[in-house]
Amino acid sequence: MIKIDIRKKLQGAMGAMNLEVNLDIKDGEFVAISGESGSGKTTLLRILAGLEDSDGLIEVDGEIWQDSHNILTPQKRKIGFVFQDYALFENMNILQNLLYVNEDKALALYLLEMTQLQKLQSRHPNSLSGGQKQRVSICRAMMRKPKLLLLDEPLSALDPFMRTKLQQELLNLHKEFNTTTIMVSHDPSEIYKLATRAIVLQNGNIKVDGRTKEVLLKTQGSQKFSFEGELLELKKVDVIYIAIVAIGQQIVEVALSEKESYGFKVGQNITLSTKAFSPTVH
Repeated sequence: MIKIDIRKKLQGAMGAMNLEVNLDIKDGEFVAISGESGSGKTTLLRILAGLEDSDGLIEVDGEIWQDSHNILTPQKRKIGFVFQDYALFENMNILQNLLYVNEDKALALYLLEMTQLQKLQSRHPNSLSGGQKQRVSICRAMMRKPKLLLLDEPLSALDPFMRTKLQQELLNLHKEFNTTTIMVSHDPSEIYKLATRAIVLQNGNIKVDGRTKEVLLKTQGSQKFSFEGELLELKKVDVIYIAIVAIGQQIVEVALSEKESYGFKVGQNITLSTKAFSPTVH
C-alpha cells in the first residue's frame, strides 16, 4: 500500500497554486494521472521519486519515504522512473545500460527478451530508433525491481504504431513483475488500455478519481459524450459543409449544415459531441 498526503506551492498555468494530493494506492495498481498542462502531474511524480521536496507524508509498504522528520533520498527509494526523453548513456551499449543499474545479468537478458531487444544488446543508443530507445529506458527502470514505477508520458513522442506496441509491452511488464505503476498521460485510449484507475488533476487538486472506465465513459447508451479537438479545415461540398477535426492522433470528418458551420474558424479548439448517434459541433 502506498499512502500519499503531500502539499507544495507551485506556479501553475493559471498562476500560483497549491498542489495538494491525498491518495491511497493498492499494491499492483496501474494508475493514470491526467489533467491540463501545469496542473501538477509531473511535479507529483518528481516528489514521489524524491527529486523535489514537499510537505507531508509518503509511505510505501510501511516504509516512510517522507514525513516531517525525514526524507529518503532518491537512491534509497525503490522506484523506476521513465521520462519522455530516454536519458541513456550513449557511451554504453544496451546491456551495459541495464547492468549499470543492477548487475543481475539474468534479469537484464530476461527483460531484453520480453521487449524483443535481445538481438540488439551490443548496440549503442545512437544506432537505435526512438521506440527501441524507449524500450531500453523502460527495461532499465525495471532493473531496480521497483516497488513503484513512475512513467512521465514515456510514449508521447512515438508514432501511433510504435506507441500501441509499447503500450502492450508496458502492460506485460507491469503484470509480470506486479509493480505498482503511476503514469502521466494525456491520451484517453492509452489510459483506457493500461490503467485500472484514472485520476484527473486540476490546479493541483484531484478533480476526479475512479475506475478507468467510469472516469472515461462518463455516460452510457445514447447519452451525450464529447471530444475536444482542433478544426483543421472547413469546406463546402454541395449543400453541406465538411469539418475536418484532429482529435488526439485521429482525424475525423463531420458533416454540418450551413447554419451549424457558421462562425467556425480553422485552428479553433472545438468540441465534437454526439447524442443518439447525431453528431454536433460547438
